[in-house]
Amino acid sequence: MSENCSHNCGSCSSDCSSRKSADLLVAPNEKSNIRKVIAVVSGKGGVGKSMVTSTMAVLMNRLGNKTTILDADITGPSIPKAFGITQKAYGTEDGIIPCETKKGIKVMSVNLLLDNETDPVVWRGPLIAETVKQFWKDVVWGDVDYMFIDMPPGTGDVPLTVFQSIVIDGIIIVTSPQELVGMIVDKAVKMAEMMNVPILGIVENLSYFACPRCGEIHKIFGESNIDAIAKRHNIPVVCKLPLDPSIAARCDKGETEDLDGHWLDPMVLFLEEK
Repeated sequence: MSENCSHNCGSCSSDCSSRKSADLLVAPNEKSNIRKVIAVVSGKGGVGKSMVTSTMAVLMNRLGNKTTILDADITGPSIPKAFGITQKAYGTEDGIIPCETKKGIKVMSVNLLLDNETDPVVWRGPLIAETVKQFWKDVVWGDVDYMFIDMPPGTGDVPLTVFQSIVIDGIIIVTSPQELVGMIVDKAVKMAEMMNVPILGIVENLSYFACPRCGEIHKIFGESNIDAIAKRHNIPVVCKLPLDPSIAARCDKGETEDLDGHWLDPMVLFLEEK
């Protein structure tokens, strides 16, 4: 420890013994055995992060993996609706029992605890962050091969809590082609690097639109610069997803498990190799 130490680890970058002793990791529920945890993040909202999260869970489940989704987007939870889940989670002596989709994917979301799915969650940051930790330590997840955490956009309280409290095997960054998003991706990458969280790869959503009549490719949001950003950070762009209204329609109807999802196959193969 430096003689000039202020004892404020949050504003210090030194790797001293005091920092190493401050273990913030939280153990999962004793009846949970979680093999890999993948967080899906985005620097901004509206890029399809929840769609990527839910579809990745579906595809990995189809391959015979036991998959779960922890919906950490407390103020904007959309995972239950994407799967058409209408039942509620409930508590037992062992902990909170999550809901399951038709194909057996376990899901925990704040919307599974509210009386009405449209009730707003008007909470301050610390309470939101504590709720996310409860979803990790108090939920009976059982045996899990892949847990996907649907993170809220940005680099605020919840991402910080997740990165500090849970051992993350890697993150997937979801983005879109606009120039503005490039700056936001840089922020998400730098936060992950600061927290020593491995970045698995980037998924660019809304990358292009393929006309169903003529097959011509249209760049609705302009030319992408994600390859240059990825190269700068030495991160692979694993796949680029099309703008497809049918995908949104399926999710809105709670039919995510019926999606083909082949456009995310490169990411599935990528995860299996890790």
